[in-house]
Amino acid sequence: MEKSALVLFSGGQDSTTCLAWALSRYTKVETIGFDYGQRHAIELDCRPRVLNTLRKDFPEWSERLGEDHMIDLSVLGHISDTALTSEAAIHLNENGLPNTFVPGRNLLFLTLAAALAYRRHITVLVGGMCETDFSGYPDCRDETIRALQHALNLGMETHFDLQTPLMWINKAQTWKLADDLGGSSLIELIVEETHTCYLGDRTRRHRWGYGCGTCPACQLRANGFEKFKG
Repeated sequence: MEKSALVLFSGGQDSTTCLAWALSRYTKVETIGFDYGQRHAIELDCRPRVLNTLRKDFPEWSERLGEDHMIDLSVLGHISDTALTSEAAIHLNENGLPNTFVPGRNLLFLTLAAALAYRRHITVLVGGMCETDFSGYPDCRDETIRALQHALNLGMETHFDLQTPLMWINKAQTWKLADDLGGSSLIELIVEETHTCYLGDRTRRHRWGYGCGTCPACQLRANGFEKFKG
């Protein structure tokens, strides 16, 4: 409980769970988000609502929840040609990766987060990367995160600790982790206020939250919720 942490916080289910995980472990927790021209930019509108609710309804965490930082990373959207940064239909590319994969996204996120953390004397970076229940993104693999941690520590002559609490658990276990951390109040917050849908759809309310219900992100979230509820 002596360290500070910087959480990559998108406004989605996974990053909200990671934020709760960090708040339960570190004395001061800051958040960082990125506007990269994402198709589901509505997630950026969810971020302040989630943060405000955490401060209001979770008094044991409110004093630990510090400054939020928003980074303009629109250049990533300009150079990307993906279903997350344009109106393209979702499909698999010839290389076997879904076209929702934004090349370099997590590498840039963590590098910029590390640069901010360096200035603010924070050594723990927390991200929601996972290779158990994911879409095959290579920048979500543990091997990638460990390699980047090594590179950041060499390049900045410091000792960053990149924490990925969801790396080896599936979506049902992610819901269970949120329940363990914050009980029904946190589950309700995740259902009502977080956003996961790749298409940015918040017109349809399901048991697990808002979304189109058919994109890969919605399907993962929905299946995990149903398994969590048993």
